[in-house]
Amino acid sequence: MESPAVIWSWSVDARVHPARLCATLEAVLGRPVVPLGAADPARLPADAVLCDVWHTSGDFPTIVECYGPPTGIPESAVVAAVARRLGHRCLVADDTLNPGRHLLAMPDGTLRPTHVDVADTDDGAAHSNARPCTIATQRCRESEECRQSRWEPDLIVTASDLTAA
Repeated sequence: MESPAVIWSWSVDARVHPARLCATLEAVLGRPVVPLGAADPARLPADAVLCDVWHTSGDFPTIVECYGPPTGIPESAVVAAVARRLGHRCLVADDTLNPGRHLLAMPDGTLRPTHVDVADTDDGAAHSNARPCTIATQRCRESEECRQSRWEPDLIVTASDLTAA
């Protein structure tokens, strides 16, 4: 039985050119990253990751989708490393499946649970108004979803914690 296709998806808090994003991701992963539009299936290296990058509105206007990412590497750790190399904040979905709750990767490589406002646009979801998931906020304190997540309120995971995991 063939394993299901894996897609990584996140967004960046600036308009980042696709070539820069692919080069950054290639450096983080240590494998070829090919822009989706330029991919020739007959010439792709076996370990290549296909990367689609486009822009939308909101506070995180660059959307990134990676097809065929390596297994065994947590997406959150890769996004934190990309945020660090780019010097920009990145949002990646957390384990709650709530479209308004994400992990925010900071330019120093740390991760923390975050809530965002999500608006559907013709170009995909637009994320804005990022705010920490914290027990200081009644909604997070009382939310079973926030408390039962691996990324509980107020959790901050440093870059060194991610590389040690």
